[in-house]
Amino acid sequence: MTAPVFVVDAVPGAGNFLLDGPEGRHAVSVKRLREGEELVLVDGRGRWAACEVVAAEGKDQLTVRVAEVHEDPEEEPRITVVQALPKGDRGELAVETMTETGVDAIVPWAASRCITQWKGDRGLKALAKWRSTAREAGKQSRRTRFPVIADLMTTKQVAALLSEADFAAVLHEDRDHPSGALATADLPAKGSVVLVVGPEGGVSPEELAAFGAAGAKPYRLGRSVLRTSTAGTAATALVLGRTGRWS
Repeated sequence: MTAPVFVVDAVPGAGNFLLDGPEGRHAVSVKRLREGEELVLVDGRGRWAACEVVAAEGKDQLTVRVAEVHEDPEEEPRITVVQALPKGDRGELAVETMTETGVDAIVPWAASRCITQWKGDRGLKALAKWRSTAREAGKQSRRTRFPVIADLMTTKQVAALLSEADFAAVLHEDRDHPSGALATADLPAKGSVVLVVGPEGGVSPEELAAFGAAGAKPYRLGRSVLRTSTAGTAATALVLGRTGRWS
């Protein structure tokens, strides 16, 4: 079992550091870490430090010794999933599993056929939930870089994002689509890969046309049709394996 991860605003330099607040409480009262045990501090942006517990105080303070600070570079190709808003809590499920798998960025998309709509305070709360889910899943999966959760995008904004990608694909349920399977697509070793996951009702013809004009072709994953909450995870895993990031 690897050492547990705790998130800090900024990873401290060598020496003693006091971990307090919610993370300190979790370390002391939930994980019950004690003198001599190991943990890792991360900032979610690539910097991290392996630490040893010096002392625990009260219910939410842990003094740790930082030996050395590291910084993991961004991996390539960078994988972004444009996720149409799913129904209910399936959005958080999608974010959680994509984060655990290794996605680099997630873009919420207000597709025309989305049943769920993010408007006003409800939309802000939903976005905050996605970001909190990514943070917690990043910790749980021992990541040092957490995925960036972008603001909600329109179809026009997604098309602009696709036009800048080195490889862009719309995941499509039609097994006989002429573009073929993502498993055999010509993927770049570096740069950016953007994958679009449609809503429960599918990507509309107008959206497919807009994305096609931006350079994104439709690709299928397999013979079965995945739900919108699982397609992004499956596609991310496929790209990670094919580009060598999982080697």
